[in-house]
Amino acid sequence: MYQDLLAPINSFLACPTPQQWINQAKEPGNLEVLLRDHLLCELKAAQSAIFLLKRYVLTKDEAKQLTNLTEPYEQFAYKNSGDLSSLKGKSQLSKSLESKPDCPYGQDMIDKMVLLIKEELHHFYQVLEIMVNNNIEYRPINASRYAKGMMKHAKNHEPDTLIDKLIIGAFIEARSCERFANLAPHLAPEIGKFYISLLRSESRHYQDYLALAQQIADYDITNRVAFFASIEAELITTTDTELRFHSGIPTSIGY
Repeated sequence: MYQDLLAPINSFLACPTPQQWINQAKEPGNLEVLLRDHLLCELKAAQSAIFLLKRYVLTKDEAKQLTNLTEPYEQFAYKNSGDLSSLKGKSQLSKSLESKPDCPYGQDMIDKMVLLIKEELHHFYQVLEIMVNNNIEYRPINASRYAKGMMKHAKNHEPDTLIDKLIIGAFIEARSCERFANLAPHLAPEIGKFYISLLRSESRHYQDYLALAQQIADYDITNRVAFFASIEAELITTTDTELRFHSGIPTSIGY
């Protein structure tokens, strides 16, 4: 029922998730570490989009609203302050944002990224809800090498830096979507249904990132996309000692 969403994602990614990762990730004893990592991945996705908006298209006053939006989630994730009740309904902006007047792509980026931010923060809440329902205590967890492994290849001059960051964002969202689909059949029905429900938004997020990258570039980004496809594939097909949502092939797993 969701193959129409996955088909373009599977074509976009240079390789599927290795079966070794699926075999390890579906083990019941690894649910805790995956959910803890997933929770932080949702926050980091929102933070990354907010960084792009602050850096490229918003005034300082406009950016403050986004800082206020994520603060309760960051307080929970990094300072263990708050709970489900304090986070409920916090993923909404009090007013719409407007781009700097001299930024030709600004309003389109705002429209796409604000929707993404709201959805990622809502997903954070939903993951936390699943953790609470399954008596899984939240504890911080270190990130995998995945995102940093791609970011270190981003160019360091504009607008190519922005274009590369958008392409990298597309790959992170696409791989998330592909892994949700791979894991869903192996999880408890409540969690499996939740992961399937994420496919539509995650598949749109990757397309939005790509569309923005091409809109901003004054050249065809096909070659740059292919470059990062190769980097991304290498990251998930080489070994990792820690199981994470975006980690590579597991060896001896540590947490």
